[in-house]
Amino acid sequence: MRIGVGYDVHKLVENRKLIIGGIEIPHDFGLLGHSDADVLVHAIMDSMLGALALGDIGKHFPDNDMEYKDIDSCELLRRVNSLILERGYKVSNIDSVVSLERPKIGMYIDSMREKLADILNIDITQISIKATTTEGLGFVGTKEGASSYAVTLLEKIGD
Repeated sequence: MRIGVGYDVHKLVENRKLIIGGIEIPHDFGLLGHSDADVLVHAIMDSMLGALALGDIGKHFPDNDMEYKDIDSCELLRRVNSLILERGYKVSNIDSVVSLERPKIGMYIDSMREKLADILNIDITQISIKATTTEGLGFVGTKEGASSYAVTLLEKIGD
């Protein structure tokens, strides 16, 4: 078994879609980034890559490469999962948290879990997503951005 930790942060801006966990959430602001800036999926990918010491998403999908401009982060997650599978591992469990003051995203968590479980070909019970605020503290609390942490446990295929 191998374990990895991922963290990501993006700034909230006007005139962008808010995509978290592969789900578009209605809001006046969205996350700014080279891709669709899905803060949760980015943290999950980094945790998966970290578990096998494969670097981070910036190494695999550089933000100066136009191939990844506005790309759906779920497509990048599929590619990361393929890298993991090619090396003889699969996702055993993911635990994650999204920190965002507004909008409240609790009602979207089950949809996020379903979508990500489908992409990773795992059972929905193998992925946990929690939502929190920072109670007005820091850049998340002042509604300037969002952050996410993820921990992924990988297991050797066949074990």
